[in-house]
Amino acid sequence: MNKKHATLFKILLALFALNSITLYLYFSSSHHHNDNRRDTTAEGFPAIIPHRGPHLSKPWPIIPSYLPWSLTSNVPSKSCEAYFGNGFTKSADVLPAKAAVRSGSSWFRCHYSGTLRSSICEGGKIRMDPGKIKMSRGGEKLEDVIGRTEDEEMPEFEDGAFEVEAEERGSRSKTKKLVGEEFLNEFLPVGNVMKHTMRELVRSIVVVGETDFTCQEWVEEPILLITRFEYANLFHTVTDWYSAYVSSRVTGLPNRPHLVFVDGHCETQLEETWKALFSSLRYAKNFSGPVCFRHAVLSPLGYETALFKGLSEDIDCQGASAHDLWQSPDDKKTARLSEFGEMIRDAFGFPVNRHHSDKAVSDHYNILFVRREDYLAHPRHRGKVESRLSNEQEVFDSLQKWASDHQECKVNLVNGLFAHMSMKEQVRAIQDASVIIGAHGAGLTHIVSATPNTVILEIISSFFRRPHFQLIAQWKGLEYHAINLDGSYANPGVVIDRLNKIMRSLGC
Repeated sequence: MNKKHATLFKILLALFALNSITLYLYFSSSHHHNDNRRDTTAEGFPAIIPHRGPHLSKPWPIIPSYLPWSLTSNVPSKSCEAYFGNGFTKSADVLPAKAAVRSGSSWFRCHYSGTLRSSICEGGKIRMDPGKIKMSRGGEKLEDVIGRTEDEEMPEFEDGAFEVEAEERGSRSKTKKLVGEEFLNEFLPVGNVMKHTMRELVRSIVVVGETDFTCQEWVEEPILLITRFEYANLFHTVTDWYSAYVSSRVTGLPNRPHLVFVDGHCETQLEETWKALFSSLRYAKNFSGPVCFRHAVLSPLGYETALFKGLSEDIDCQGASAHDLWQSPDDKKTARLSEFGEMIRDAFGFPVNRHHSDKAVSDHYNILFVRREDYLAHPRHRGKVESRLSNEQEVFDSLQKWASDHQECKVNLVNGLFAHMSMKEQVRAIQDASVIIGAHGAGLTHIVSATPNTVILEIISSFFRRPHFQLIAQWKGLEYHAINLDGSYANPGVVIDRLNKIMRSLGC
């Protein structure tokens, strides 16, 4: 090695050493960047809480229908954005964030929507004590908890189930509530909800001083606190998914949050989508003891979303593309449900390019028939579903023959046995369908993930004439047709005739 090469080697070695030292200092400082994570030991000496290592947070995907969620004070009441987007225009800082930054104490605020009559609340440095939440453990296998009552699964909060820290000024009682009844009535009204668990959670929050605020475990990443009611029903679970998604966007979370279920429900098939949409999932009772959250967001109940409220009040909104709304904003149009549907498809790794809308490849069309099957849904379920189409098998068999005999183009009838398909397989079937047909039932809620050119044909029994799926189709801008039955029997010929007309409109 000549002198020139030796000098060059020394320079490279020095740079490598310098880089190694820099990386060490960087990760060391990152590891201890939260130097205000105080705890008080039994002896009264402050201690640094050990960092347990970061849990990876999933990034937000790039989706075509996304529109900014920035809050503006001029969102018109009862507008589409007020119903489906960021209409949470009234805020209350119970514990101001600026003061919390100065003192290192907690902060807490609520964002209220007069249109939805509900709030998204959030706070920093919040302690949860699962021992003060009365409910079953949650997350068990269904077969292990058969017969368990719903009351056992729903949370009851003792005072102090959640705590926040405030600067101590003189004597402060540990039983001091964060908010009173006047605040609860203004920002978390009961409305038509028999048991408003989010209201009761906030009611349980007490304010303590620094010496009483003790934490042995910290969750550093933003989390959503969620209580589910009809957790095994797809329609109601979609309202919970949407509420969680809106809460994440309204509060400006930089990544998809982690979830904590504050309920004691058992495990269901639907948790597959919860885990796909968000970064991780835990049940409140799975924590071994009190835990502190650096940033917690309280997701409103699914009953308080537009998806549910639209069943009892008129929400005059039409689905439109985000591109069109960029060009011409319209209070009577929305792209929010399309955005949400793309979020679901992306979560499972499916394409979301809205311009790739022609699903007929070489004159090949998928007709998805969403079936209703018997299956065990929850601990109180008998395993039998209520029939909405008394001759469903006859209709399916007739459609199968029609599809095989179709001359104009290739038609593939997909047997949508959703109860025996994974959630990813269900979403794939919805995405690939040119036409989705089925009797009124929760499985049709999957049309929130349908692509823009999908056509919906709902067969409606006279006993179940409810607007769930017509409204979702309207809010997404999907073409919708209905066959209203006199009873629960559908004439296969009538169904085939309606399908023939739809196929001709698609160019088949």
